[in-house]
Amino acid sequence: MSLVELIAQADERGLAVSGLACLDRCVPLLGGDDEVLRPLWASLAEGAGPDDWAGRLEEVRGKLGAAAAAADGDGDGDEAVALARRMLTTAPARRSAAELRPWADACSVAALRIHRLLDGAAARDDDADQVGGLPRALHAARAGESPAGGRTEGVSPLVAAELRRQVAVLERLSAHGPTGLRGALEVATEGRRVLRAAVSRRSRRKD
Repeated sequence: MSLVELIAQADERGLAVSGLACLDRCVPLLGGDDEVLRPLWASLAEGAGPDDWAGRLEEVRGKLGAAAAAADGDGDGDEAVALARRMLTTAPARRSAAELRPWADACSVAALRIHRLLDGAAARDDDADQVGGLPRALHAARAGESPAGGRTEGVSPLVAAELRRQVAVLERLSAHGPTGLRGALEVATEGRRVLRAAVSRRSRRKD
C-alpha cells in the first residue's frame, strides 16, 4: 500500500503518530534534544487520557520555543527550519481524525522536502516540474507509482529512506494498533539520527 493510501486509511492514533514521527525526525532543526517530544509520544499510549495530547502539545511548544530563543535566531530564513516549525505550530489540539489527517499529510510532505533540502537536491529542481510541492518523481513514489521492483527513480537515497520510514510507521500502527507505538518510536529515533548527521554535513558544506 502506498504512503498516500496509508494516510487516507489510518485511524486517529495512526495519524497522530505519523505526524509526530515526522516532526520527531526533524526536531534537530528546532534545537530540541532527543527527549523533547516524549510527552507527546506518551499521550498516544494506550490508557492515556483524551486531553493529554492538547496539554502536552502546549508543553512541547513552550520547550521548543525556548530552544529557538536560546539559539538567538539561528535558522531564520532557513527553509528546512521553517518547514519543521510549521509541523509543530499547525499540530491540532484535538485528537480527531478529521483534524489530524490533513496535518499528517502535510507533515509527510514537509519531512520529505526537508530531507531534499538537506541533501542539496532542491537547488537543482525545476519548479515547473513539481506536483503538490514535491518533484514529480517523488510525488509518484509517495502515491505508489514507482517502477516495478519498488525503485524510487529520480529520488536520492536520503529521501527514499525517509519515504520508507514514513510507510513503516503507518504499517506498524495498522498491523499492531497501540502496541505498534514502540516500533514507530524506534523508526523515528533512527530517522532523527540520520537527519542530525545530514544537518551536520550541511553545516560543514556552508563553512
